[in-house]
Amino acid sequence: MGEAEKRGFISFMHEYSSLAEVLADHNLASLGDAYVNLIYSLALSKIAGKPVGRKLDSLTLASALRKSDTRRFLPRRVDRHRQADAAEALIVYGWLSGAVSIWEAVEILAREGEVAENINELLKLTLGRICLKQKI
Repeated sequence: MGEAEKRGFISFMHEYSSLAEVLADHNLASLGDAYVNLIYSLALSKIAGKPVGRKLDSLTLASALRKSDTRRFLPRRVDRHRQADAAEALIVYGWLSGAVSIWEAVEILAREGEVAENINELLKLTLGRICLKQKI
């Protein structure tokens, strides 16, 4: 899919004025939930050598968000569920904006080590690329 086609395909995504706005978008988090479960399942499938379908729990996502230092962009009193939603929103935003490809995300999640640490790396990579690309 070319860039012009991709822009038309994701016309539902509006311009965000800040990272905090991306992290707080409930609709983006909802899409991110499905996307994160897909890339996680693809990573597990790559490791296992056969199709695997799994859901990633909010505790792992929230932990990764805190490790990535992205938590500071959220309001003070945000529960674990909202932290997980913020991580999902950021990850899918990175893909939709072209900052991180789906295959790059799968490769990161398929690395050896703790899942939360791999998600932390994906969050940091995404954050760095979208901030450089869009100045948010």
